[in-house]
Amino acid sequence: MGLTEDRERFREVGEERREDLAEFISHGDLGGSGPDRVRIPVKIVDLPEFEYDRREAGGVGQGRGGQPQPGQPVDPEPGEGDEEGDPGEEGGEHEYYEMDPEEFARELDEELGLDLEPKGKQVVEEVEGDFTDTARAGPRGTLDVDEFFKRGLKRHLATDFDEAYVREGLFVAGADVDDVFAWARGQGVPVSRAWIADAASTAVDEHGEPVEALDRWESFDALDDEVDREPATRRIRREGLDSVPFRREDERFRHPEVIEERERNVVVVNVRDASGSMRETKRELVERVFTPMDWYLTGKYDAAEFRYVVHDAEAWEVDREEFFGIQSGGGTRISSAYELVAEILEEYPYSEWNRYVFAAGDSENAGTDTTESVIPLMESIDANLHAYVETQPGGAAPNARHADEVESALGDADDVAVARVSDPDDVTDAIYEILSTETEGDGDATAGGAAKGRTDGGERR
Repeated sequence: MGLTEDRERFREVGEERREDLAEFISHGDLGGSGPDRVRIPVKIVDLPEFEYDRREAGGVGQGRGGQPQPGQPVDPEPGEGDEEGDPGEEGGEHEYYEMDPEEFARELDEELGLDLEPKGKQVVEEVEGDFTDTARAGPRGTLDVDEFFKRGLKRHLATDFDEAYVREGLFVAGADVDDVFAWARGQGVPVSRAWIADAASTAVDEHGEPVEALDRWESFDALDDEVDREPATRRIRREGLDSVPFRREDERFRHPEVIEERERNVVVVNVRDASGSMRETKRELVERVFTPMDWYLTGKYDAAEFRYVVHDAEAWEVDREEFFGIQSGGGTRISSAYELVAEILEEYPYSEWNRYVFAAGDSENAGTDTTESVIPLMESIDANLHAYVETQPGGAAPNARHADEVESALGDADDVAVARVSDPDDVTDAIYEILSTETEGDGDATAGGAAKGRTDGGERR
């Protein structure tokens, strides 16, 4: 086996032994990855490389100051080591398995049993497909001959009738042209009065007597009991069809189907409580839930934009780097964040963008702000999915009511999810809870299902 094949084999071993995706999300170092590149540590042996045997380098090693005497320490040459007391500057080598967000999304689908199919929103181009559409005007070269013939034939069949059957009506005792016309149309025969009048004027019996002089049938009922009307289709099959009269309105011209290419784009507004109660452990749990979901949605959609909002009693927009680390000493009014979210989403019309609003905090909120302000705001903001993630290490605090109140008011809605995270082991369950809610929906914009508890006993599928 050559060196190239050997290295490739070691690489394959590394990929097989990379850190489990769920373990990485719950406990791994997320900071080593970027928005477009996910780096997962690999549990791997060192890759093969050449190593020289210094014993073959020749010469005799000598320390400074001449040949050392037995028992005398040999000092290294200047520059060959670190200065005394200084820590080494070279970091240890690490191996990573790198994947783009598309691969991450596929693997998370498999890991958690998700199946999100984003809907296209904004039309980015219209392209011509197959010539499957027709129109009443167009170039002569695109005339649909088959459709032209079928329309003419259909009209011909609709206006054709059994002439011998109608003429027999003229032999009913006492019947005139109007009587025969009324009887024929009552039988569904598409005949005109003028045709019957013309037939009556030219009809004579075998003795040359006008047809009015004959009383072959006592009544029209008696005629119908003895004479069957032959359908036009049966007569055509028997006698054939010499011609089909066409009209200009029968013409149809082939046109290409116009296909709208829609971009599957998404905007995600991440919201986080930055008040004084959101200590480092709570902030880390928020990051572990939100970061993988950002990667996942980036991988699922053609274009993804992310906006970040933090709040205490007031709300303001920050960049991604500030989002997970910022902390204030203020109180909490969650509705301030949703007011800002509503303003931000005005830039992304719901008819053109898939929209997600993900909020997180420790469920502490001021007074009746949740019931009187937050819930009405959530109901008024059109989104594929609203999600709230409660981060309370060790369990919910007595005054942490926000998640419960949202779930109580909107738990049956098809676009709301509530998840609770008390330690890193809850992270993948929370991600499943949120993203499976979205995938279960079947609305126009992939609206999610209601925020429900797991039906599989809490285990990841």
